[in-house]
Amino acid sequence: MERRARQEREELEAKIQEARTRHLEGVVKEIQAKIAQFGLMPSDVFPEFNFSRKRKESTSQPKYRDPATGATWTGRGKVPAWIGDKDREQFAI
Repeated sequence: MERRARQEREELEAKIQEARTRHLEGVVKEIQAKIAQFGLMPSDVFPEFNFSRKRKESTSQPKYRDPATGATWTGRGKVPAWIGDKDREQFAI
C-alpha cells in the first residue's frame, strides 16, 4: 500500500513538473514575441542588470618614470624603449 502511494505521488509530481515546464515555455515564447514586437533590449526589460561585458580597466600605478620625458610604465607589458636594457632601479618612482 505504502509503495503504491509513493509511486502515485512520484507520478503526480512528474506530471506537475511537466505541466509547469510546458507553461513556462509558453510564457517565455510570449515574452520573446512581445520583446520582438516592440524592439526592446534586455536592458529595457531588466534595467537593474548590467548586460555589458566591459572589462574592468587596469588600476595599476606606474612604477617607473622616464626623467627626460616624464613618460611612465607600470612594469606590465612590453618594456618601453626608454628603459631598454638599462637598470630599472634608476627609473623607479
